This record gives sequence, C-alpha cells and structure tokens, in this order.
Amino acid sequence: MTDTIPYPGQTMGLPETGPGSLARWGSRLGALVLDWGASMIVALGAFGGGVLTESGWKAWMVLAVYFVQKFVLTALTGSSFGQLISRIGVTRVDGSPIGPLRALARAAMVSIVLPAVVIGPDRRGINDLLLGTVVVNRR
Repeated sequence: MTDTIPYPGQTMGLPETGPGSLARWGSRLGALVLDWGASMIVALGAFGGGVLTESGWKAWMVLAVYFVQKFVLTALTGSSFGQLISRIGVTRVDGSPIGPLRALARAAMVSIVLPAVVIGPDRRGINDLLLGTVVVNRR
C-alpha cells in the first residue's frame, strides 16, 4: 500500500495545478515587489521625492498608496496590481470572492506585515487563516 503525499492545498480541496491551485512563493513575491514598486511610483508622482527622503507624513505615503491599491483592487477584482500581472489572486477557501470587508481587513494586515508568519503547508499566513482566504493561481 502506497501513501500519497498530499500536495499544498489538497486539504482545502484545491487542485494541484492550474486555475484555483495555490499560488507559488515566486509568484507571490513577484506580485509584492510589483505592488510596492508601483506604489512608490504613484507616491513619488503624487507627493514628490520627499516620500523617500523626508520624515513625517510624507514618509508614510508609499505605504498609504500600497494599502489603498491593495484594498480597492482586491475588493473589485480579487487581485492587487501586482497579483493581476502575476496572474494570481485572493479568494475565500470555498472559491467565492472575498468582498470589500475581507479585502479591507486583508490589506490592513498585509500592510502591517502580519502575514510574515506563515503557518502550515498550505502557504497561508495568519491573515488568510483569520479571514478564511487563500492566494490562488488565476491561470
């Protein structure tokens, strides 16, 4: 008798590959870099170079832009800017959209780096565990 080793996401009923399967770490990291880079560009354009050099309120503008785009785009499309380009997104574990309240809570938790502690083999951070969400492939 051979025991099959479960793949990440199998316990949640997700497919092993393709649309709806768990997003890989590389895609997730790439999306984060794209999100942060785009937020820096928008903040620089809207508030000037002080967002990178000054203290005070300007020092928070890149994070503020990041939070807003993460919330708005995830609420509307299920993906942030970087996730759209990386073709990954966030859904509830049952596959339904996360909706605006979960998108708001998730954007807030990601902005304060709460998901830095990843729990379990299913690539889900504390934010995803608390909100019943998962990051999946869209392709």
